Amino acid sequence: MKVLVVGNGGREHAIAKKLLESARIDRVFCVPGNGGTATLKGCQNLPLNIDDFQGMERFATVNNISLVVVGPELPLALGIVDYFQQRRFTVFGPTQVGAQIESSKSWAKQLMLEAGIPTPKAALFTDAQKAKAYVAEQGTPIVIKADGLASGKGVTVATNLKMARSAIDTIFRGEFGTDNIRVLVEEYLTGQEVSILALTDGITIEPLLPAQDHKPVGEGDTGANTGGMGAYAPAPIVTPELMDRIQEEILDRTLAALKKRNIDYRGVLYAGLMITPEGEPKVLEFNCRFGDPETQAVLSLLETPLEELIEACCKQRLGEFSHIRWYPGSAVCVVLASGGYPGSYQKGKVISGIEEAEAKGAQVFHAGTQLKNQQLVTDGGRVLGVTATGDTLEQAISKVYAAVDCIEFEGAYCRRDIGRRALASKADKNLV
Repeated sequence: MKVLVVGNGGREHAIAKKLLESARIDRVFCVPGNGGTATLKGCQNLPLNIDDFQGMERFATVNNISLVVVGPELPLALGIVDYFQQRRFTVFGPTQVGAQIESSKSWAKQLMLEAGIPTPKAALFTDAQKAKAYVAEQGTPIVIKADGLASGKGVTVATNLKMARSAIDTIFRGEFGTDNIRVLVEEYLTGQEVSILALTDGITIEPLLPAQDHKPVGEGDTGANTGGMGAYAPAPIVTPELMDRIQEEILDRTLAALKKRNIDYRGVLYAGLMITPEGEPKVLEFNCRFGDPETQAVLSLLETPLEELIEACCKQRLGEFSHIRWYPGSAVCVVLASGGYPGSYQKGKVISGIEEAEAKGAQVFHAGTQLKNQQLVTDGGRVLGVTATGDTLEQAISKVYAAVDCIEFEGAYCRRDIGRRALASKADKNLV
């Protein structure tokens, strides 16, 4: 098989690497890929944009591509799956109408309310002053969200009115796009966030290992929201009993609601949940693709061949899998970011130490990197996702930070507390 992977982040590097573990996969092509996929054996980058559907189709036709796997949300929202399906390609991901579950938070919220899916209450605004008046009435803390796609940065947890007003102004200034500007103002919930990435063929929906992302840039979950500074899996807060509830109350109900709207949803349904102090799971958001950096941790533990699961989703055969096989233990991904991220940052910084990091037993997934004159340099805010597995979470954390310490580039920054909540929870239980 030859596979075309669309995207250029750490998620796509992890997907490409996992696919190439299979004897069935001869070659993977990445559009446009990054410095990691450029140097991955069996992989080749293509100088095309992720919205160049015609260019990708021409390449796929000439090179007999068997499968197209779409990583990021933008091409899904633009209808890449519809485009390739109309041309008889096997393509992994939801159609444009299904991708609205991520591309419009208000659309997703309405779907949840209709289906009886637990979610915080919210109000939608197309006028900044009305949004500010509502916030003043509700009080803080409160959550301000850009309705459309914002590369993981369109959410502000406002702890005071000034912060909330500023977030509303930022969205209405068009910082996250100027088409159809709308703001969702949402109730603030406390608890622990959990990422549930589930595979579905439109009939069956099967969760992968629960993961926990770390969105804020600063340690102790402080500072601005980012695309994710690290993740670990499995997240022990999701007990088998809680996963049963998530399956029934969220995943099954969401799939049923999509089917009720005649949406044939195949691909990844990613539920971003808040587990309240009372143990109640509530949906903060849905995404229509694999999460980043959760994918790097989750796929590191996947034993079932990835292409088998992807093909089963595309061909509506997911129900034939009695269960998905996993390697035992835990996986941790720590993101190394450019100095200044998620604000302004410089590119082109020389990266060293990756071989030494991998010699420590880690996998280094590239996100914002580029191979320039045979030298690896930074090319984004989130540069690398250093990932390690261990028999225990403690072992995985120790291994991953030993690897992180091998890597250098000017301004490199990472959080040093990835997985801390799980360790703290475990310590509390040991004291009881």
